[in-house]
Amino acid sequence: MNARRESLPGRLDMVSLGEVMLRFDPGAGRVRTARSFLVSEGGGEYNVSRGLRRCFGLNTAIVTALADNEVGLLVEDLILQGGVNTSLIEWVPYDGVGAEGRIGLNFTERGFGVRGAKGVSDRAHSAASHLRPGQIDWDSIFAKRGAMWLHTGGIFSALSESSAATAAEAMAAAKRHGATVSYDLNYRPSLWKSRGGADSAIETNRALMPWVDVLIGNEEDFTACLGFVPPATDAHLRGLDPANFQRMLLDVTAEYDHLQVVATTLRDVHSASVNGWGAVAWSKAAGFCQATTRELDVFDRVGGGDSFASGLIYGLINALPLQECVEIGAAHGALAMTTPVDTSMASLDEVLALAQGVGQRVQR
Repeated sequence: MNARRESLPGRLDMVSLGEVMLRFDPGAGRVRTARSFLVSEGGGEYNVSRGLRRCFGLNTAIVTALADNEVGLLVEDLILQGGVNTSLIEWVPYDGVGAEGRIGLNFTERGFGVRGAKGVSDRAHSAASHLRPGQIDWDSIFAKRGAMWLHTGGIFSALSESSAATAAEAMAAAKRHGATVSYDLNYRPSLWKSRGGADSAIETNRALMPWVDVLIGNEEDFTACLGFVPPATDAHLRGLDPANFQRMLLDVTAEYDHLQVVATTLRDVHSASVNGWGAVAWSKAAGFCQATTRELDVFDRVGGGDSFASGLIYGLINALPLQECVEIGAAHGALAMTTPVDTSMASLDEVLALAQGVGQRVQR
């Protein structure tokens, strides 16, 4: 593998480590009956860098690997349109069939009403899953490029043993250079099915926790990835019961007392088209802060959690009060779910207005 393209060095505010896939979206229809698809790029870790660049104006980069073929060039072109720096991409020589490295594909339909959203991934042997320790010059990224924030998460760590080891190497390097590390647990059962299931997910994610400063997830993530079980509560309160989440986060921060911030999205799924949406965050300095709870008409829910993460990180990088950070994150996530594809189309003005309680009247 090699970094085939070079760009001007530039100082980086933040870098993400993860896989970038092609998403195939059948629009209002179903994957099983589609004859055409809208194609876009996406990935749990990448989406955060893109949101921070496109909406919040930070200088971000993605560390990933792409197959050196026409499909890989398509992904690169989509990343460039989002403004994310591509100079840290590793390019894998294409072997003609993709056995040694290919682009992961994600077929995702949005869902509507009683029909939930559905995703079907085709990502085995992807180039990003073959990333390994010793391949990336992390010291250069943090020392020479000045990256002050690293974001990665449970999706990348689930791809393979080498990807989990690469995440550990990156996180350790970030800490050596005084950078902040954020980690989104992002549990995906399909990724762990062939890698030992939930027990392996817990073992892998717990091993990475010593390097994490900012931990992000949702109720299922904290349980599936770390083994924390929320206190029992009435079923109809589980979705948006902040007190229940706060009790669980206290257990998390008691065990991992080095964590600086822990945040969780709160979602109550009434239907695929209508969700209750909120968030809770905790820090050592501020304690618990809860974002405004909203009833959302959802256009495309994929990427809402990643947009929450990018809004939260934007606030933390700018040393805003935690209450503002969680409000910005929740507002950005809400707006991202009003548009198609994984990545946010929101502007900073729109996010800040919603975070401050401005209504949805037409703007002229």
